[in-house]
Amino acid sequence: MITYPLSLPPTPGYSKINFTATNVVGITRSPFTLQQQVYQWQGEGWSVSVSMPPMSQPTAEAWMTFLVSLRGTLGTFYLGDPAHSAPRGTTGGTPVVNTAQSSMSSTLMTRGWTSGATFLAGDFIQLGTGVQQRLYKVLTNQTANTGGFITFDIFPVLREGVSDAQPITLLNPAGTFRLTKDTRVFDMDAAYIFGIDFACEEAL
Repeated sequence: MITYPLSLPPTPGYSKINFTATNVVGITRSPFTLQQQVYQWQGEGWSVSVSMPPMSQPTAEAWMTFLVSLRGTLGTFYLGDPAHSAPRGTTGGTPVVNTAQSSMSSTLMTRGWTSGATFLAGDFIQLGTGVQQRLYKVLTNQTANTGGFITFDIFPVLREGVSDAQPITLLNPAGTFRLTKDTRVFDMDAAYIFGIDFACEEAL
C-alpha cells in the first residue's frame, strides 16, 4: 500500500529546477497623490518547477510510476534544493529549536550551535518530519554567540508551531510538496527517449 509522503527516485538529477517564492501583499495607490498603502498578508510559500533530462525507458519508468502514484494533487512527496544539500558556513554543534514558537512567525530561535558557528544567508534548514516536514530558507548571515544561540529570519513563515528542543536538519533538507495539477504528461520520441516535467507547491 502506498503511503505518503513519497521520496523522489534517486536518479537522474534534474536538468533544471526553478524555485519560486511567493508573498501575498495588498497594495493600493491614491490616484491623486500616488501615495501607497501596503498590507502584508500571512500567505507566503514555495512553488517549484522541475525538468528532467532525456531518459531511456527503464530510468523513465521509475519517474513515471512515482508521478502516477501521487494520484494527481492527492499525494505528497519530499523535495529539496540540490544546490543546498549542506550549509556553506562553519556550522557545528547539535542545533535545536530554542523554546516553543508559534506558527506564522518569520523568525526562528535556535540553540546548540558551537560558539562562533556561522550560517550563510540563502542556505536551507528543515523542521519536522512526515506530512509536516518543512523547508525554510535563512535570509541573513548569522554567527552563534558564546552560548550557542542563533535567531534566524526565515522564509516562509513557520507552518506549524514548534516545540522546545525540536531537532533541526541541516543535511539534505527537504519539505513536503504536492503536484499543482491532476494531470501528468510523459513525452516519448521514436527512439523511446522520454521527457518529463512537473510542477509542485508546498503541501499545506
